[in-house]
Amino acid sequence: MRMKITSVAAALASVGLNIHKGKRKILKYNTENSNPVTCAGGTLEDVESFTYLGSIIDEQGGSDADVKSRIGQSKGRIPTIEEHMELKTTFKPISK
Repeated sequence: MRMKITSVAAALASVGLNIHKGKRKILKYNTENSNPVTCAGGTLEDVESFTYLGSIIDEQGGSDADVKSRIGQSKGRIPTIEEHMELKTTFKPISK
């Protein structure tokens, strides 16, 4: 693993790119190796879940957390039926 990360870092450096130190994270799944992984002189943060391109990725590989998160976000954006009816009933036509 260390050789693969080193080769990726070297390949990126050869074209003028670098690995952002604040965004380096590692998600270990089904592994017994608890040794820390280092890249470019820093240790990668070991996490249980993270968000990538709007999707939550976790150790179980399931989408339950992602679905619950998206439902929670949408609840705040969609007006309820009561709010919709209130808007309709407060409208007063102008009399001539």
